[in-house]
Amino acid sequence: MRIDELVKGAKTVAISGHIRPDGDCIGSNMALYLYLKKNYPELKVDVFLENIPDSYKVIAAIDEVNTEYTTDVDSYDVFFALDCGKERLGNAEKLFDAAKKTVNIDHHISNQGTGDENYIVPTASSASELVYNCMDSEKLDADIAKAIYMGIITDTGVFKYSNTSPNTMKVAADLISYGFEFGELIDQVFYEKTYVQNQILGRALLESMRIMHGDCIVSVVSRQTMDFYQVTSSDLDGIVSQLLLTKGTECAIFMYEIGSLEYKVSLRSKGKVNVAKIAELFGGGGHARAAGCTMNGTQHDIINSLSEYIERDLKGVSAK
Repeated sequence: MRIDELVKGAKTVAISGHIRPDGDCIGSNMALYLYLKKNYPELKVDVFLENIPDSYKVIAAIDEVNTEYTTDVDSYDVFFALDCGKERLGNAEKLFDAAKKTVNIDHHISNQGTGDENYIVPTASSASELVYNCMDSEKLDADIAKAIYMGIITDTGVFKYSNTSPNTMKVAADLISYGFEFGELIDQVFYEKTYVQNQILGRALLESMRIMHGDCIVSVVSRQTMDFYQVTSSDLDGIVSQLLLTKGTECAIFMYEIGSLEYKVSLRSKGKVNVAKIAELFGGGGHARAAGCTMNGTQHDIINSLSEYIERDLKGVSAK
């Protein structure tokens, strides 16, 4: 798949990704947006995403993201859905459906391809890596490279996760050759936290508990606690990964309350537990070692429901 071929003859292009966008979603969307704006100035290009967490507001033109999903275009000539299938586009799904040509680029194994043109590679590190593969490297610049790099490092845990391939490292090497400050970017995206973010992280770690003889660690943040510290969901990013670093732990569950008896659940695994399959059972999805879903019930009921399937994987019995 080549971006330059897909937009040939087009006058209007739209780009969007999944609801509650993460680093890969934002990186891939902004990289494509910057690429088209730089190389096809005659095109009308719009990028639609929900509100961007502060830690990702380090990418050029991030203030040009349309978070209201308003447009005067009835039907875009080309619509790119990145890092998800059309069903996770949220308010942009109707724009996708109305487009003359749709393109779907994703690396989630649960996505069978929802566009007229599809580039779905479950073994790829990220949607950002796939977007890079579709670009002409001679048409990149430092801003585009930085956006792609951000997407790759967020979905690979700075090249730590098993989805990091030799090709991922080759792509990363090419990207840093464009001259942006990649070390500073890693600090901004991964390690820098506000005082309040450190407080809520400490609270989540302090109140965590180990279950299944220590194989799984769980932490729950209530709406009351979030209100007390005046934090939003984006302030909770990274907590589940920190939980998984607990020595002797194979799986981590992190939950926070989003409504009455409703929780956003993040799952992480060191390999023995396929959390993607478990998340799919509850209407979510993701990757074998990193997945999530939304569940209803008391926190204890939710933990019990997840534990049943986590224990099966730990014992070598696939979740069904």
